[in-house]
Amino acid sequence: MNTNNHYGAIVIGAGPAGLSAGIYLSRARVRTLILSESTVGGQMILTHEIANYPGVENISGYQLSGIMKNQAKKFGCEIKANISIEALNLNNDLKEVILSNGNRFTADAIILSPGGRSRTLGVPGEDILKGKGISYCATCDGDFFTNKEIMVVGGGNSALEEAVSLTRYASKATIVHQFDHFQAFEYAVEEAEQNPKISFMMESTISGFFGDEKLEGVEITDLKDGSKQNHAIDGVFIFIGYVPNTEFLQGKVELNKWKEIIVDPNMQTNVKGVFAAGDSIVKKYRQVTTAVADGTIAALAASRYIHELHKAKTLLPV
Repeated sequence: MNTNNHYGAIVIGAGPAGLSAGIYLSRARVRTLILSESTVGGQMILTHEIANYPGVENISGYQLSGIMKNQAKKFGCEIKANISIEALNLNNDLKEVILSNGNRFTADAIILSPGGRSRTLGVPGEDILKGKGISYCATCDGDFFTNKEIMVVGGGNSALEEAVSLTRYASKATIVHQFDHFQAFEYAVEEAEQNPKISFMMESTISGFFGDEKLEGVEITDLKDGSKQNHAIDGVFIFIGYVPNTEFLQGKVELNKWKEIIVDPNMQTNVKGVFAAGDSIVKKYRQVTTAVADGTIAALAASRYIHELHKAKTLLPV
């Protein structure tokens, strides 16, 4: 075993969950490596402004991720971003991560925090205007659309419930849905229909976004006749599903039917010594604060596991 490439813990993913795990592990003097297949910060860096993080009145997601990264590194955590994982070997006591460049790292414990991504419409202008009028989180961004007109895309519980929630801020909310009926529970449909600020655009879809520095409007396609119209709008919230970044974990740890990682209250997966945290696990609420909490619990549990593992080894007969 190459001791230079061996760590007490390897954290896969560098969003708020992974960075929090790295901070706690390194602070506990566990040699820790964070590996991220994307930029450090995860989806958090896409948030223009975070105003509900306890103790911080106002900060961008990019700034907060930078602070977390520096904290982790200050305590000795190593971070490698924009890498590609080729293989994971998790079933033995010694866990192994192999990168596409051939580098191999081993660890006593693994914390999986690859995060996830909101399902997108995949239409022109969406990538450019994300965070500039297009949002996937009502709790995060609703306040920025006070007294403005918005659209909400989707027909499930999340879309209808969030549309009602957003009317606390917006002057008007139009729900755009591709079918002639909703997939939400009856109570959610009734609540939306009874809200005087909400209108509906059924059997329609947003087929494009336009704007320079920020979102200015959308192209709506009528799915009944194929006609298209442009509508000026201040903001669009998209709730058409969520995709965990767990494709590389298929067959490695237990996932539910939505491909979310199944964990116990200690963030332990079904594989001994493998923990998980953040947006990729089975959970109801996905916020920066909940991800930080997950990462903290996973790190504490992993640290205890590593301690017990080393303790058991020292008691083995010679």
